[in-house]
Amino acid sequence: MTHAERRAALEAVAAEVRVCTLCRLHQTRTKAVPGEGHPDTEVAFVGEGPGFNEDRLGRPFVGRAGDLLVKLLASIGWRREEVFITNVVKCRPPENRDPLPDEIAACQPYLRRQLEALDPALVVTLGRHSMGRFMAGARISEAHGTVRPVDPATGAADATAFALYHPAAALRTPAIERASYADIAGVPAALEASRARRATHAAEREAANRTLQATLEPVAATATAVPANASADQPGLF
Repeated sequence: MTHAERRAALEAVAAEVRVCTLCRLHQTRTKAVPGEGHPDTEVAFVGEGPGFNEDRLGRPFVGRAGDLLVKLLASIGWRREEVFITNVVKCRPPENRDPLPDEIAACQPYLRRQLEALDPALVVTLGRHSMGRFMAGARISEAHGTVRPVDPATGAADATAFALYHPAAALRTPAIERASYADIAGVPAALEASRARRATHAAEREAANRTLQATLEPVAATATAVPANASADQPGLF
């Protein structure tokens, strides 16, 4: 996609999210929170769901957890404007409870389309519910700071997932905050590794296409060749 096409695709998803009524969460929301960020980024941060401040403003990670996320990004020399930030569910669960499976399922197509538009090299999961979408069966206490290939069915065609604790958990527990700073320090290297893997995959696809083309060209030439004794007005063979 071009820059303009990516931006248009993300804006189309956002417009649908803002008026979505596919699950019960729309009944109690103030504003839906589609997500925001740079359409050309290689990195998508995916949280669990909007909180109180996000629900009021319609933007992701703008409360205390968002402030910590900005500090975590700054610790590796990044700014939030350089990445894309969204959530597994786009409306606030009442009292900040965990999103329910049917609510996650209702929002899944929106997240998939966002990732299809972005085609990120790295998906950074924030918290266990987000991690569950990209690292099925993993435990956050064991998986934080680690990477796994992303299932293309999520919408990220060729990406790596990097698990982080949710910033809200870090605010509650100093040990998790320390771990979060240590973990995010590994994100730039994970991005570089994913770039290299994607480049290898692209080269392999290109080589396979050249091989296929080389195989098909003689077949096409044989199929279209005119017999030496054929005349312009000779009827077809069948």
